[in-house]
Amino acid sequence: MRPGVLTVGAVYGAALLLSLAGFGATLWYGVDEPGNALAFGTLIALGELARWGAVPGEREAAPLAAAGALAYALLGTDAGTATTHGVLQIVAVVVAGALVGIVPHLARGHGPGADHLARRVLTVTFAALCFQPLYNSGAVVEHIGEGPSYALFLLLLLCLTALCDAVLAALVLRARTGFPYGPLLRDELRALLGIGSAVCATGAVMALGVAAAGLWALPVLAVPLLLTQVSFRRYAAVRTVNRQTIASLARATEIAGCTPPGHARRVAALSTAVGRELGLSGPELAVLEHAALMHDIGQLSLVDPVEGGATALLPAEEQRRIALLGGEVVRRTGVAAAVAVVVERQADPYRDQPLPARIVRAVNAYDDLAGDGAGAALEALERLRLGTARDYHPDVVECLARVLARGGAAGVTSAIAG
Repeated sequence: MRPGVLTVGAVYGAALLLSLAGFGATLWYGVDEPGNALAFGTLIALGELARWGAVPGEREAAPLAAAGALAYALLGTDAGTATTHGVLQIVAVVVAGALVGIVPHLARGHGPGADHLARRVLTVTFAALCFQPLYNSGAVVEHIGEGPSYALFLLLLLCLTALCDAVLAALVLRARTGFPYGPLLRDELRALLGIGSAVCATGAVMALGVAAAGLWALPVLAVPLLLTQVSFRRYAAVRTVNRQTIASLARATEIAGCTPPGHARRVAALSTAVGRELGLSGPELAVLEHAALMHDIGQLSLVDPVEGGATALLPAEEQRRIALLGGEVVRRTGVAAAVAVVVERQADPYRDQPLPARIVRAVNAYDDLAGDGAGAALEALERLRLGTARDYHPDVVECLARVLARGGAAGVTSAIAG
């Protein structure tokens, strides 16, 4: 069995066991403070319902549900009265609220992935285990008090919980994709500065607000995070439109007959995979993907199209001329200048190129040279290896070979067909 399957199975198994233990203990011993459980469960369910309009791949599509779950895990008092709910009841309420909230999404076939639910269970359990035993034993009040130091203590626990979630997310992605763990973890940690920080801050404020004012604080404190979610969705929608615009521009070379169908898409997908393997971060990967999509757009400026669109077979000077024309076209479209730089430098000697340009050059050449079947793909890789003395960076070529081979015996051809 592959190690990745074991990793994902272990995460799912741990989340399932905790959920079953939470429901079992709650059914056996009963619900402590049913009002609190109902209020936070309802908040979590509403937060999951607010997934409507989420962009595919959004890191936290239900921030209100996540903040409510964390607030319940860190709840010590309700309007000055000490709470008695334990860790297992917290798990049960969080899971029950999440399941209720995602039912409409599942009915439409757009429910959250199991990865998201498993991480929610594990991170909330982590936060509850860090807080509830210490608070119920009196150690928090005795050693920290109930003033600003208590608020800082909650924020510290939430930071640790966010770190735990980032580690889990990167671990699952590593298991599913095989990409290096370091860059994946770096991307997850960078994402915490966005919606992740808002979730943590709202969770802490909710716990403090309920402790001081009671459950009436929940709806009031939920509004700012909902507004943040709406703003984030609009920003994500703008980014999606920009990417669709770039993809449409990239298809112009195919429509004009300058490049084979699907060439730009294949080069973009492979380039992004190679970039991840080489440790590029999220913003760098976005620039790389956009440049790979538009790498052939300079051919639209040619009087006579390149036969088959295979620029890798042209003389070096002609390749540079097309690349410079492409960079000029990209600059006129209003796309980020970094994308234009990669496009116009893709044909430079690789020792002078930035890493994204090296990747685009090697992957473009591979797709130009590879035909149908594993034999042609392997021959294309061999030609790239023979060109590492002058044309292609050796590390990029070997990384491309690893990416193609990751799918097993069919990996070489699957990347072409993908």
